[in-house]
This record gives sequence, C-alpha cells and structure tokens, in this order.
Amino acid sequence: MTATTNAVTHRSAEEIGRTAAGPRTLPPLGPTRAVPLPDVEEQTLPSGLRVLVAHRPGVPMVELRLRVPFAAPDDAGTAEHPAVAELLSSTLLTGTESRDRVGIDDELAAVGADLGVSVDPERLQVSGSGLSAGLPDLLSVLADVLTSATHPDGEVARERERLVERISVARAQPRTIAREALQRRRFGDHPITREMPTGEEVAAVAPEQVRALQAAALVPGGSILTLVGDIDPGATLAQVEKALAGWVSDTLARELSPPPPITPGDLQLVHRPGSVQSQLRLSAPALRRDDPRYAPLQLANLVFGGYFSSRWMENVREDKGYTYGAHSGVEFVPAGAVLGVETDVASDVTAAALLETRYELGRLGAVPPTAAEVDAARAYAVGSLLISLDNQGGLASTVAALAADGLGVEWLREHPARLEAVTVEQVAEAALEFFAPSAFTGVLVGDADVIGAGVRALGGVTGP
Repeated sequence: MTATTNAVTHRSAEEIGRTAAGPRTLPPLGPTRAVPLPDVEEQTLPSGLRVLVAHRPGVPMVELRLRVPFAAPDDAGTAEHPAVAELLSSTLLTGTESRDRVGIDDELAAVGADLGVSVDPERLQVSGSGLSAGLPDLLSVLADVLTSATHPDGEVARERERLVERISVARAQPRTIAREALQRRRFGDHPITREMPTGEEVAAVAPEQVRALQAAALVPGGSILTLVGDIDPGATLAQVEKALAGWVSDTLARELSPPPPITPGDLQLVHRPGSVQSQLRLSAPALRRDDPRYAPLQLANLVFGGYFSSRWMENVREDKGYTYGAHSGVEFVPAGAVLGVETDVASDVTAAALLETRYELGRLGAVPPTAAEVDAARAYAVGSLLISLDNQGGLASTVAALAADGLGVEWLREHPARLEAVTVEQVAEAALEFFAPSAFTGVLVGDADVIGAGVRALGGVTGP
C-alpha cells in the first residue's frame, strides 16, 4: 500500500493580498450599523435627586452611576476642601451606623455587586454594578452610606496614611507635574486646578472635618443617579424612591463655577532637573457637545491627532520616531470645553518635536483635510461611539455625562447622523479656527538646562 502525502503550501500575507491582476481591492465600507438605544425614563424625587433609568437587557446586570456636584465652598474652607474631599471618598464605604467595612463588602458580594467612589474639583461619583436581582440590596447599601456613613476615626487615620503615600508617589511623576502646570497655565488659581491635594494638606485633616463635609455637601438636590441594565424602569424608579427616601437636605449640591476662558500665549517652560524626557502640553478653546460646530471640530481633531492614523501621529511617531504616542482631544469643563494636545518625548528631540507639532497645527489650516481623511475620521468616530455604547457600563457612563451637560439620549441617537452630514468644507473651517497655532498656550516640562536653548530658539517659550 502506498501512502500519499498532500503537501500544504502556506502563502504569505503579501501573496494573499494580491492576485494575478494586481493587489486585491478592499470592498467599500457598508452602511453604519445602528446600535439600538433604549428610552431613558426620568423622575426627580422630592429631595431634588434626578433619577434616570434605562432598560438594556443582554446580561442580568445593572450599572449604577451617582454624580453629586462637589465644588469647594465659597469661604475659608476652600483651600482645605480637596484634601477633605479625598478622604471622604476614601472612607465613604468603610462604615455606617449599622454596617462596618466588612459588612458592606459582604452584603455587596452576596449579590455580585461592587461600589467605588471618586472625587475631583467638579463632582463626587459613586459607581458600581451588580446582578439585577440584587438591585434592592445595592440601593440599600448606597442609601446607608449616603445617609449615615460614620467615617470611623481609625479608618480615616488608615486611609489618610495611605493617601499621603499615594500622593507622594503621584507628585513625583512627570505626567502629574505636567497636568498641574497646564491647569495653572490655562485656568490660573480657579478651583478646577486643585485636582490633587498635597500630602501635608491631607495629613492635617481630622475625622470631624470629613463627617462635617458629608453632612454639608453630600446632598441629593442637584445630584443625578443613573441606572442602566436588565431592569424594569417603572419598578426601578419606585425602588429608588423608597430606598433613598431618607436622603434629604435643605441645601443644594455645589456646582463648580465656570473657569476663565483660555488666553492664547507663550508656552511656559517648567524646569524638572535631571529629567530625560519632556512633557509637551498645549491647550486652546473648544466647543461643547451641543454646539452645531462640534461634529466638524470632532472630525478635525481626529485628522490632526485624535487617533492612531492622524497626521500628527504619523509625523512624530511613524516618520520621525520622536514618541510612542501623541494625542489630542476635547475636555469638557463647566460651561465650556478645551482642546488638549499632548505628547512625551526624549529631551534631545524636544525642540524638534515642538517644531513638528506647531507645523502640523498650522498645516491643518493651510492644507485642509482631504475627503479621504475626513471619511476615515468619520468612520472611526461613528464606529468608536457605537462600540462604547454596546454595553451597559458604557451606556450608563455616557448617559450620566450627558445628563450633567443638560443633554439626553436623543443627542446620542442623532450624533452619528450629524457626523455623517459633516462636509469637508466644514471640517476645513473648524481646522482653521480651532487649530491655529496662535490659539494655543501650554507648558513644556523638562530639564531646562538641556532643552531650554533649543525650545527658546523657536520662539514663543517663556520660563527659566
């Protein structure tokens, strides 16, 4: 008997991509597939808490987002507020009048749930998720910590020590130094710049201050609770109203005042002795989501530096090799928005990277985006938006963020169509208006003794 062996021939990627007539042509993109968005039912409770609920089946889970405006008071307590707020967020889940830390953790774990707390100059946010069937238990724990968290002395002392250590590590990081310098450069001494307290400020906080801040500022009036998942909206609204009936206050949550508008100007050179890298951070005014020109600005930003195939990334990473990553994007602030441009580069190419960044900003207006560039950016914008909404957590976070801006799910439904309707000419207009180098200010963090002469020679740089 003779065995016959059939030889297997493996083709290379180049061979697969070609035919006898030449390279294979890619098929055109098909129509954008819409992601069905649920209706959002809304109710404002007598306490002033705004509740948003959306039914999103698929997995038997529910996502929770509670946003409480948490700005500093307009009095002598403003300076210490960030430190006290950080400790409040760290100890909110460490004990109540009826549950200790272990009890809270065990009760949440029993229904497959979790809760986490974060705070910044604008808001305190409680985020979590759990099994849909366990929503009453999740709401019970949430109500308990909102109304009777005790912030035990021992827990405050323990978290205070940990927080001081974390802040010490964070403040030594170049990105933290650059972020703080940028915030001061564009917003001066506005409270929005106080994103991280100092270790000394945290160390000085007493448990009584944490408990006093909870009583004064962690209030329902002006807050927004968003729930998305495999839940019945009507029944969920009733559950929330019952569970949070005891969370009341005569005061409203404190909204952060709008920061001053960005003033274009020179970059500030921030000296970081011994640094082998430089952090380049530029910023300019931008638009909020409800502005008719937001969609053209969004596409112009993508063409410039908003995704991997952008002009700036192609220049400073793919062509020049100055950096591993470069990114631009819109950041929303109270009553406004700002455009951010950032990259980290080695010290010896800092001046060259700054030169190429300014070149690409100017080129975006002088050599407007082509139809191909706009179409690629549009496909990315629509696709990434739909992907971000294709799960309960992404939808909950987006609905919560939009609600804080006074927008609803209709904005989400209509935004892909707005992006599809943007013309190349509108993108060119946005590029010329918002990406002109003269519209920017910012900071350059690095060893001034190494990079100073080179960047100053380019002009528009002040500092040591």
